[in-house]
Amino acid sequence: MLSIENVAQKYRSLRLTAIANGLGSIVSQAQDNEVSYLHLADMLVEKELNQRNSSRIEQNRRKAGFPVYKSLDEFDYRFQTTITKREINTLLNFSFIDNRENVVFIGSPGVGKTHLTIGIGFKAIEAGYKVCFKSALALVEELDLAELRGELKNKLNQLLKFDLLLIDELGYLPMNKHSTYNLFQLINAMYEFRSIICCCK
Repeated sequence: MLSIENVAQKYRSLRLTAIANGLGSIVSQAQDNEVSYLHLADMLVEKELNQRNSSRIEQNRRKAGFPVYKSLDEFDYRFQTTITKREINTLLNFSFIDNRENVVFIGSPGVGKTHLTIGIGFKAIEAGYKVCFKSALALVEELDLAELRGELKNKLNQLLKFDLLLIDELGYLPMNKHSTYNLFQLINAMYEFRSIICCCK
């Protein structure tokens, strides 16, 4: 005898878990509203697509390595008057990523550069881009260690898998010539191929 659970199990076997888990409620909703077969089919696939999109966003957020969550909605433009909400909003169509362009925020500590950078990073992930956040110190240490192990090229290739690299606190601490050269190799590899947002002192 055909049942919701039997059908749901078939969906699970196809790895369509969102449809399987929501099948009962979707079918009930369809019956109550007397929707067409085509509409029902659309409801099922929308359920799966929404779940997969949510999972992808959450996975990419974890991979990004953000130290904290920062929302652009929480940024106080009245306190920081050197930049406007309109200027930030012009970045949120992400044409700068599509065009492989870079963004630089310059200012003293505590003015909100990191907040804006993380907020833009979260929005980019929601829009489907892959993002990586690194402090300049952590990034240089990783590059220097990779170079010491003879794995610098592999490290650069790993970072090039991201559409957008966020570098925080660049220029806050001095770097030796060797570290500066390794960082230059990364920026040179990304030039016109990937995008960077830098927070600089």
